[in-house]
Amino acid sequence: MYPSEIVAPMKAEMTDHGFKELLTPEEVDSTINQTGTTLLFINSVCGCSAGTARPGVLMAVHNTEKKPDNLVTSFAGFDVDAVNQARKHLYPYPPSSPAIILLKDGKVVHMIERHMIEGRPAQMIAANLIQAFNTFC
Repeated sequence: MYPSEIVAPMKAEMTDHGFKELLTPEEVDSTINQTGTTLLFINSVCGCSAGTARPGVLMAVHNTEKKPDNLVTSFAGFDVDAVNQARKHLYPYPPSSPAIILLKDGKVVHMIERHMIEGRPAQMIAANLIQAFNTFC
């Protein structure tokens, strides 16, 4: 598990922009099973999360008219139980952190896994998400 001193600013980067933290398996289940659209960002300490995933997610939600009903986040390697529970809802996708998931009525409709984040600029991540928002939100 990562020390809170390292994780806190990375969590704040999302919560300061309206993302609700999912800290328990129960919060994960109740949020994911809601009707409507939910953007789940599985945050991470890795460089691709800092360099492109977090900025790309924020760019997308701040630059589109169609937005998910719920913006939520959990931190891999810190919110362990919550992330493990979230991953149960993401089958058949393998565990990935970071990961950006759009769910509609509890079902995954769009997923950006780590291998799709690495080496891509934040603008590309944002454009991908905006297209998914326009399709599903």
